[in-house]
Amino acid sequence: MSRPSLLSNLANACEQRAQDGLLRRLRTVSASDGIYLVSDGKRLRNFASNDYLGLARHPQLLEALIKAAKQWGVGATAAHQLGGHRDEHAALESELAAWTGRERALLFSTGYMANLGIMQTLLHPRAVCVQDKLNHVCLIDGARLSGARLKRYVHADVESARRQLLSEPEAAALLASDGVFSMDGDIAPLRALADLCTEQQATLMIDDAHGLGVLGDNGEGSVAAAGLDAQDVPLLMATLGKALGVAGAFVAGPADLIEGLRQFARTQIYTTAMPPALAAASRIALRLARDEHWRREKLLRLIAFFRHGASQHGIVLANSPTPIQPVLIGASDSAMTVSSRLEAAGFFVPAIRPPTVPENSARLRVTLSAEHEESDLAELLAALVAAGVGSR
Repeated sequence: MSRPSLLSNLANACEQRAQDGLLRRLRTVSASDGIYLVSDGKRLRNFASNDYLGLARHPQLLEALIKAAKQWGVGATAAHQLGGHRDEHAALESELAAWTGRERALLFSTGYMANLGIMQTLLHPRAVCVQDKLNHVCLIDGARLSGARLKRYVHADVESARRQLLSEPEAAALLASDGVFSMDGDIAPLRALADLCTEQQATLMIDDAHGLGVLGDNGEGSVAAAGLDAQDVPLLMATLGKALGVAGAFVAGPADLIEGLRQFARTQIYTTAMPPALAAASRIALRLARDEHWRREKLLRLIAFFRHGASQHGIVLANSPTPIQPVLIGASDSAMTVSSRLEAAGFFVPAIRPPTVPENSARLRVTLSAEHEESDLAELLAALVAAGVGSR
């Protein structure tokens, strides 16, 4: 008998994806400058960046990065517990904990690794993990890899979440949700979820990758903006590569939780620590995100301007109060066509298609930055109309 070829299976899957018009194609950026990038020789206005506060190229971050690299070198050279944990890491963890109102924080190299590590540490085959159906894939993967029973509830539907918890009344339970949903831009019903977890004696975890820096009086994120504290949401995860413009992630919570993750989270223990220079730059980004309120205020004005303009032009947007402003198209081929027309007009707005989003919900994921101006948004809206979106 002949054994099936794993490589052939993978090639066939790629071919099928291409036939379905869903093959992902990598774009290489050869230069970037503020809201502009250069790809395939074309200078495009970028509306696909998660650099919501415009900090990624801030001169103070660059200065901190270069200074720390000269002191510490390019890499940490080891895992945190084997000599890779430097002064910059320790200071950043303390400052993240203070900013988010938690006892302690723990750094991870990426948000994906953070969520896998949390789930693998906390959950076990007798536990249940209840999650929003539109959660980021790393939360879903983390629950599956933990061996726990994964139950998903209708998006943002607290009663659906309650039914899932009640279906496993004797099991230890973790309820996990994005704070801000990455493809829709809407905010989870955080207060209601916290009340539900209190009622059902479940632990609440919020992934605030797209809320940190953007929401809250001082940028503490969606949890603080909802008026919730560390008791309401004991497990907070967020990334440093979105609004802070750097890279990496962290988990913040009670001291016992953080110590447990430090002891047992395999994705933190068995990987090289983030470069100390990145930690140094992240500390500056944290301070700017916290203290420079004008960045969030400008974002709010840009969001209102874009949504008002879209309404006037008949452009259908998802119901989002955040810098993530999805232009809903529907069919994948139509979304690709509009994206190509926008690129020809000088705008970089990639189409988001299944399996990243549900079938028949392809969209252009427009993301706004404090570096944009209202004139940039007005020109994008005009280009959308010219590309066949909305009404003339």
